[in-house]
Amino acid sequence: MRIGELADDVAITTEAVRYYEKVGLLTAPTRTPSGYRDYDHQALERLRFIRTAQTVGFSLGEIGEILALRDDGETPCDHVRQLIAKHAADLQQRIEGLQAMQADLHQLAAVAAAAPPSSATATHCHILESAGPAST
Repeated sequence: MRIGELADDVAITTEAVRYYEKVGLLTAPTRTPSGYRDYDHQALERLRFIRTAQTVGFSLGEIGEILALRDDGETPCDHVRQLIAKHAADLQQRIEGLQAMQADLHQLAAVAAAAPPSSATATHCHILESAGPAST
């Protein structure tokens, strides 16, 4: 199949297909006598895997590691389990950070609602100055 058909089947651009080839995630296909790339079903399945892995947050580097393990004949499931656990923990940390930021913003909104429109004693903005340094 040609690059445009492959890209359409996976819902990516032809530039992305070429990039995946360039960085080694996708092997270079055979070429037709007229020079067009001619992809097989394995390329389609590999691109579908890449897209799926990206949707759950895996980086192209991590995807490359998984594909390299598979290409070496290993089952990469243990490695994938570790990556999933790491990503889940990282995501939980980001969620907690965002929840803390949300609480800070709610507190600032309350200060802003209760404070006069401006304060002559503030160096920059009395609303933000009332918050003090962020706690970590």
